[in-house]
Amino acid sequence: MRKDIEIPKAENVHIVAVKEWDKDFTEQQWYIYLVNNREDVIETVLVMSRGKSEDRKTSTLRHGLGNMKPKTSAKVEFIPTEVLGFTNEYLVTFFAENKLFERKFTFEPNSISEENVTPIPVLGSEGILAK
Repeated sequence: MRKDIEIPKAENVHIVAVKEWDKDFTEQQWYIYLVNNREDVIETVLVMSRGKSEDRKTSTLRHGLGNMKPKTSAKVEFIPTEVLGFTNEYLVTFFAENKLFERKFTFEPNSISEENVTPIPVLGSEGILAK
């Protein structure tokens, strides 16, 4: 019965790390964004995040982003410098086309760094795409 449930992989949706100026900390900080690069609205968007290393792990956080219009982005969370050496995972689920979509994104340890930035057209800035 469980094998009959189809959850298609979400295409044209991305998790991105972007370095931005934080006026509260008065320095550059990394932030995680969800980018909807699809041609349709995605509804009831949920993002679950967690990080882990060999001997430590972070809390599991859940973010409800509501609905997202096509070709837009939404800030998910701030990512502290202390967890950049962890494997950071993001599980994104949403409804579109009357189906539930799901996709897991991962930042490998130390992959969030200045050396790995690439242009992110929807955001109009540079960032790092999660795998």
